Amino acid sequence: MKFNWVISGDANPTIKKTCIDLEYRLRPRITKFLLSRLDSEHLDDFSCFYFDVDIKNQWVWISEKTPHDYIEKIKTDFDNEINGSALFSVA
Repeated sequence: MKFNWVISGDANPTIKKTCIDLEYRLRPRITKFLLSRLDSEHLDDFSCFYFDVDIKNQWVWISEKTPHDYIEKIKTDFDNEINGSALFSVA
């Protein structure tokens, strides 16, 4: 699982700390979500999942770098579960 941090302006130490803190909160939530939505054959490797994270708005999108078949499997519930809103988020 990889995160692309969407940052406006310079990545100063405060922003870097925010990214680290946010990743520590997001990674377990997204992992739990993926485990609940994917077949057992896909449970051992999440390296093909990419997420774009808007630091300012603390919003997560499924990146288009994620394989399309995985996007289709997770997109329905992703925003409600991860962002708390039903807005569909594929970057």
